[in-house]
Amino acid sequence: MSVTQAKANNIARTIEDICRQEKVSREHILSGVSSGTIVIPFNVNRKMTKPCAIGKGLKTKVNANIGTSPDHISVEEESRKLEASIAAGADAVMDLSTGGNLAEVRKMVLDSCPVPVGTVPIYQAACEAVMKGRRIQEMDGERMLSVIEEQAEEGVDFMTVHCGITKETVKILERNGRRVGVVSRGGSFLVKWIKANGRENPLYENFDRLLEIAKRHNITLSLGDGLRPGGLADANDAPQIAELSVLGELTLRARKAGVQAIIEGPGHMPIHEIAGHVQLAKKLGHDAPLYLLGPLVTDIAAGYDHIVSAIGGAVAASAGVDFLCYVTPAEHLRLPDADDVYQGVIASRIAAHAADIVKNVPGAKEWDEEFSRYRKDRDWKMQEKLSLDPAKFAAERKKLLPEENDVCTMCGKYCAMKDET
Repeated sequence: MSVTQAKANNIARTIEDICRQEKVSREHILSGVSSGTIVIPFNVNRKMTKPCAIGKGLKTKVNANIGTSPDHISVEEESRKLEASIAAGADAVMDLSTGGNLAEVRKMVLDSCPVPVGTVPIYQAACEAVMKGRRIQEMDGERMLSVIEEQAEEGVDFMTVHCGITKETVKILERNGRRVGVVSRGGSFLVKWIKANGRENPLYENFDRLLEIAKRHNITLSLGDGLRPGGLADANDAPQIAELSVLGELTLRARKAGVQAIIEGPGHMPIHEIAGHVQLAKKLGHDAPLYLLGPLVTDIAAGYDHIVSAIGGAVAASAGVDFLCYVTPAEHLRLPDADDVYQGVIASRIAAHAADIVKNVPGAKEWDEEFSRYRKDRDWKMQEKLSLDPAKFAAERKKLLPEENDVCTMCGKYCAMKDET
């Protein structure tokens, strides 16, 4: 069997697995991939045991971010965070490392992770510049692209590329101003670079070359929202919408080149603006899969931002978002640990499932109906098996005394479920 035949067979098996997981037809998946409304992040250079599809008519997926920082470097801890991500049910993992040996951390993630792996390649380009004693503004434009090629060859499945930050969108940012400014790390790097050099963003200027790399390795491009709002006051402002318009144009170019693409979104946004923004993003993005961070619906709940983002995520996914990036309790405060990661994934999965019920995703409502039947019967074993987080269910039930095992001690002998009414 040739390498080409082996890859073709691998893709066929992947699609069959996805159809079973999603309870949809093969035609639905193939039609969605062909039109660009569904993507399957799967680098041809990497073996993956749990691929997934993201997009129209499918379960809302959840991504977990892990990675070192310059102030906290431990490959072992990142390994524990990866394990926590998978144990909690993440559909994808992104390595956002900016501290220590980035290649070492990335290799560990790629070798150990059963689900799609994403990165933000400009982080590596920026870190390399700083290590050489340069400022971020002095990053080499060519290096931004060669890092993408290197990570593609290593097996990264999807990459955030901030191609929508252009000389023009930076001018719009400068004219309009912001309460919180630019909160995306990659976005801030490129804004500084464009302003300091007076040149066009290399990722935008060389987008055709980027597409060639992505197509060769079957990379899914995650068109990054470098101008996403970092506070409610900046939601849906001119810079954000201007960047979104550029991302929509680049999505069409990606489709024409045969490259899979998704569009990233906010960020912080009031509840009442989320659905309208999702509709606009779907229109400007030509119905490409949408990938949102949160969104966070209030700025004041630091320490509980996993809850804040789950609220926003449920609203956003109900309105049509396909892919949610989790937020942990540590957001805005410190680098998350493994427990934070687990809680963040669970919170985001709750939001995703709640939205899937609204979207009539196959199997979503049925899952709840089956669970409710076992709840009525007080069948605790089956409830544990079907619960979104069986480990948490089991841990709470273990707190009961033996004589309390037939009921929930909230009501005890007055349990309404024991009545025949």
